[in-house]
Amino acid sequence: MEGQKPKEWHGFKKDIQSVGDFIRLYTTRYGRWLSPKFLIGESYGTTRAAGLAGYLQERHGLYLNGVMLISSVLDFTTLDFNLNNDLPYILFLPSYAATAWYHRALRLRRPLQRLLAEVEQFALGEYAAALLKGDRLTRRERDGVVEKLARYTGLSSAFILHSNLRVNDQHFFKELLRERNRTVGRLDSRFTGRDRLGVTEHPEYDPLLANVMGPYAAAFYDYVRAELKFESDLPYEILNWTFVNPWSFAEFENQYVNVGETLRKALTTNPHLKIFVANGYYDLGTPYFASEYTFNHLGLDESLRGNVTMGYYEAGHMMYIHTPSLAEIKHDLVEFIRGAMPS
Repeated sequence: MEGQKPKEWHGFKKDIQSVGDFIRLYTTRYGRWLSPKFLIGESYGTTRAAGLAGYLQERHGLYLNGVMLISSVLDFTTLDFNLNNDLPYILFLPSYAATAWYHRALRLRRPLQRLLAEVEQFALGEYAAALLKGDRLTRRERDGVVEKLARYTGLSSAFILHSNLRVNDQHFFKELLRERNRTVGRLDSRFTGRDRLGVTEHPEYDPLLANVMGPYAAAFYDYVRAELKFESDLPYEILNWTFVNPWSFAEFENQYVNVGETLRKALTTNPHLKIFVANGYYDLGTPYFASEYTFNHLGLDESLRGNVTMGYYEAGHMMYIHTPSLAEIKHDLVEFIRGAMPS
């Protein structure tokens, strides 16, 4: 809008306020205050949706029936690989295993669910304990962990040892299929890419985005003009990276972004609120195990834990591009909405 500086709205708090105020205004103008209300968000949209659940209740008295989170990230501690945070190494491990299993990079040949249950137990037990010990880990303990990490990830023992038992996601994308001259995707690790050089630290591109950006752009441009008859020469931003840079997280200075507590308060205040969380096994952007960890650490009262439902799909971040998963999530979302409606 004229007179407005977009940068002022590019941040965690302003984003939630502007979207929340729009929802309040729309609800008022169109007379929908007595209607059931649901939010659905994907990726950063799940961060936004959790924040909105609290903002709408506290600022406008607008209580939601349900919130659907597609590939969720509520606590950024679970995703940020750095020297002071061992949590992502633990929480990404089952998705590494699923990816290696899919690409037949494991010697283990067993059903995916059975493999994941085994890896989850190792990740929360022996592996977590090893990372916590740091240099106190004995050589025998270290060798045992290295052997299991190699077994579950498809990476070489030497690579894991040189990584100090900590496999960064970017390194995994490059290393898993290096001998095949391929990388694996971040947002959907079933997809593979081709880098010009095999020795770089980071993949050149995410093959999932390479596969969907063209069709999405063509479909949208055709849809708005041919079907909606909205003729504008404005460019359509298929994926706007503003939410990465220069997005402001000033409210979380010197800490990780976390809207888990906001969602807990919203659920506690409104015990009728229902939550559905959709997870893709091959999502290495927001891994399913990280999502489980977040909800297992919300501190919800036991009476409210049944308000949260998890769905799992053999696809990635955008699980709906996989036709069988699309049918499954459609069914699950319909059932969730029906179950969250007033009886």
